[in-house]
Amino acid sequence: MGLSGHEDFIVHLARLVRPKLFVKLGLFHCALFNRVVPYAEKSIGVDVQPEAGNYMKQSQDTRFVKSTTQEFAKELEANPLQINMLFIDADHSQAAVLQNFQEFFPFVASNGLILLHDSHLERAETVKPGSYELIPIPVSGGLTVCRKSQGISVGRVRYHPRI
Repeated sequence: MGLSGHEDFIVHLARLVRPKLFVKLGLFHCALFNRVVPYAEKSIGVDVQPEAGNYMKQSQDTRFVKSTTQEFAKELEANPLQINMLFIDADHSQAAVLQNFQEFFPFVASNGLILLHDSHLERAETVKPGSYELIPIPVSGGLTVCRKSQGISVGRVRYHPRI
C-alpha cells in the first residue's frame, strides 16, 4: 500500500521534532503511526475499533487505547499527559475535529504540534492571536499544522473539510 504526501510530511516532521509523546487519534491500519514510533519516545494510538490495535507495532513505548476520543480526553483529565505531537485523524466531521482540538489542546505542551488531516484554513481571523499558529500544508488530502504558543489558552478555530 502506497503512502500519501501528508504521511511522508508527518514522518519527516516527527524525525525533526522527536516528540517525547506522540498521540494519534484514529489509527485504521497504523501505517502512519508505526512510521512515527521510531522518532517518538512514547506513542499512544486511540481508535474505537479493537482490530486497529492488531496493526500496531507493540513495544514498551507504544500503547493502544480502544476508546472514543472523548473518552480518552476524559482519561487525560484524570491522568494528564503532556503531548508534544498530536494528529487528529479520527472522525473527519467538522464538529468532531473542532471538539477534538478543544478537548486535547490543554494537554499539548507549549510549542507542541497539532496536526489536522483533510483540512485547510479559510481565513486568518478565525485564529485568536497569540494562542497558536496555523499553517496549511499543500499535500494530498490537505493538512494543517498548529503550533501551540507558550502559556496561552485556546482561542477559536474553524475547520473546513477539504473535498
